[in-house]
Amino acid sequence: MKRIMLTVAYDGTAYCGWQIQPDAPTIEGVLDKELSRLLGEDIHVIGASRTDAGVHAEGAVAVFDTSSSIPGDKFSYALNKSLPDDIVIRQSREVDAAWHPRKTDCRKTYRYSIWHDMFPMPVNSRYTHWIHYPIDAAAMREAAGFFTGEHDFAGFCSADADVSSTVRTIYDMRVEYEPPVLRSDGRQYYGRIDIFVTGNGFLYNMVRIIAGTLIEVGEGRIAAADIPAIIQSCDRERAGNTAPAKGLTLIGYEFAKQ
Repeated sequence: MKRIMLTVAYDGTAYCGWQIQPDAPTIEGVLDKELSRLLGEDIHVIGASRTDAGVHAEGAVAVFDTSSSIPGDKFSYALNKSLPDDIVIRQSREVDAAWHPRKTDCRKTYRYSIWHDMFPMPVNSRYTHWIHYPIDAAAMREAAGFFTGEHDFAGFCSADADVSSTVRTIYDMRVEYEPPVLRSDGRQYYGRIDIFVTGNGFLYNMVRIIAGTLIEVGEGRIAAADIPAIIQSCDRERAGNTAPAKGLTLIGYEFAKQ
């Protein structure tokens, strides 16, 4: 028996998230089905974490155990022949049989993408949250800096989060954008605005709530200087709305040990 690690990219639009669910299409469900068919074994993948319905990934990680003689680096080729177009195995390799992606210290990075323009852009509308009203990206960038460090993020998770602790560490957070362009309506638009956040783990909907809070900072509804007090309050009502799922992409992981 050996353990294989998969690096998975997917467009989450058509799926009800990562975790397998009865009578609903999920990434885990597709992988289990295709691996079981390919290997003639009852395969169940273990994901490093879960993504919600409509969330995308460029570098999700999962492992599974098999008695197959297929070399670890060949599983990606074999699987990609049968997977749907919106799921791709970017890499596969054998890891230590005892290695578990949820029991290893790691740094996880997400990107939340906004399209700021008069009208949505069809080529990226499935992966960005469209905003057409005036927004101050510089204020968003200033506010982002207050999230770094170890904090109790109880005010930035959904009420139904089932966790023993709401303390998390954000190692890096930044807002990237190009200078705005003047459009025919007399307003300036940034085009794409990307929020990158790297941490040791995230609570349920935490990144989307942080993104929603930064958007409200950009709108002028929340002051950047108020972010520390909002975090310290642990009050969900003081943070911003939960930003739509389609703007969120799991970029990948950096594991301390593999």
